[in-house]
Amino acid sequence: MKKLAFLTIVALFSLNSFSQSEGQLHGSFQLDAQYYANDSLIGAVVPKELTGINSYANFNYTKGAFKAGIRYETYLPPLNGFDSRYRGQGIPYMYASYVADGLEVTVGNFYEQFGTGLILRSYEEKNLGYDNAFNGISVRYAVTSGIMVKALMGSQRSFWDNKGNVKGVDGEFSLNQLVPCLKESKTSIILGSSFVSKYQVDNSSLYYLPENVGASAYRLQINRGKVAVSGEYAIKINDPSSDNGFIYKNGEALVFNASFSQKGLGVLLTAKRIDNMSFRADRSALISDLNINYVPDITRVHTYSLASMYPYATQLKGEAGLRGEINYTFKKESLLGGKYGTFLSINYTRMANISKEAVNDTIKIGEPGTLGYTASSGNYFSELFSDDLFYQDLNFELTKKISKKFKGVFTYINHQYNNDIIHGANSVETQGIIKSNIIIADITYKHKPRTAYRLELQHLATEDDYGNWAAAVLEISIPQWFFTLINLYNYGNVNEDQKLHYPKFAVGYNRGANTFTIAYGRQKAGVVCVGGVCRAVPASSGLSLSIVSSF
Repeated sequence: MKKLAFLTIVALFSLNSFSQSEGQLHGSFQLDAQYYANDSLIGAVVPKELTGINSYANFNYTKGAFKAGIRYETYLPPLNGFDSRYRGQGIPYMYASYVADGLEVTVGNFYEQFGTGLILRSYEEKNLGYDNAFNGISVRYAVTSGIMVKALMGSQRSFWDNKGNVKGVDGEFSLNQLVPCLKESKTSIILGSSFVSKYQVDNSSLYYLPENVGASAYRLQINRGKVAVSGEYAIKINDPSSDNGFIYKNGEALVFNASFSQKGLGVLLTAKRIDNMSFRADRSALISDLNINYVPDITRVHTYSLASMYPYATQLKGEAGLRGEINYTFKKESLLGGKYGTFLSINYTRMANISKEAVNDTIKIGEPGTLGYTASSGNYFSELFSDDLFYQDLNFELTKKISKKFKGVFTYINHQYNNDIIHGANSVETQGIIKSNIIIADITYKHKPRTAYRLELQHLATEDDYGNWAAAVLEISIPQWFFTLINLYNYGNVNEDQKLHYPKFAVGYNRGANTFTIAYGRQKAGVVCVGGVCRAVPASSGLSLSIVSSF
């Protein structure tokens, strides 16, 4: 059936492209492949096929108010670290939509987000193998100037199938456009509200499970000049599931953001508190399958290899978090600014467990089939600064243009990482808090307008886990080509046999809209996280190929 649909859409695209010159067809292609080699020293996992391939091809057609598209995917087999249930090939994503007089209708597959995503967000992240696209109907309608209403119904992608029964509606209201006395106000006020429900048959012989589970959210955004404040609160009725151990407690979530920005200075404050907010189309789903909602991660995203060695994963069972960031630019010709100016960023993040109390003396916390526990949101600050720490990150980043050709980025990071909670430590891993200090120097020399040399030196010092690490990266970029040499060295491992190097060499070629990259070397085992959603990456060694193209 999908092959027939594919051929039909391609035929329509082709006919319309020849007959209607104003129609446009555009798309993209990505292929990531690896040949795996045996490497017993690092515990490399080698699949039976010796190779892994993930590839994606997108085709989108637009003509006036009409849009349609398809995506073809191949996992033969999936790269190591991606769920084996992706194995196969086909068309998991196709859609058609049109806009008429303020009404936009989409049928087929689509992505959507209500507010910050606390009760609904569907999206894809290829690096994580994450895709929870809806398959159904989506409607958006601009009722009048200042009022936008969205509604959807459908199932969600679960690898090659679609599962669940989800319905939702969202409304957003701009008071400045709706209230006459606010039209000339310098203060912008936007209100929003959402409701989402899921349906799943109760087929349990052990528990009486709710078949309809609803969640609602309310948000506010205020902007005035240099200041912006926003927040969203969500509540979900009892939703016993594999995630929460089948307890009947309601879920709550609160996210708050405040920022101040002017020339040379930026200040950001973010806070959140999450309590039992797993929300899936299937109560038995685990890991990253069939998530209806998304709880934003407020920790800083580190891109350097050693800085990202201990990434944070959002704890849906309960977490209290706070992040503060100050960005300041020292002016040119000032004492600290020098000839070209200096940029300084200071960031602090802390994530901790929420306080949980037993419902009564006879029921232990988290007992299946009960309310589970009680937790008061009024304990936020005592929770945040309690000893039950999940994650803490204090970092300083200094960016300095040294001369017309030299630029440097210098970073210091102090990390605390609860391996038991975030990574789920077992008997052979580090227990408790892993404390580390990281320093990074990133120097770029721009030899010519299109030729640059970059040297990156990193050091991670810790008395925990696998001990100290050192890393070096040398990158050369010339017109159309780039070369990268990387080495990570675990020189502080207490096991002499595990004081290993992880070298990798890569060469890339750019031509127009096409980029080709070939790499050979080792990949250490670890965890990759994007926005608080994570994927375990097993150790590997071998040759990899990447192709990215668009038209």
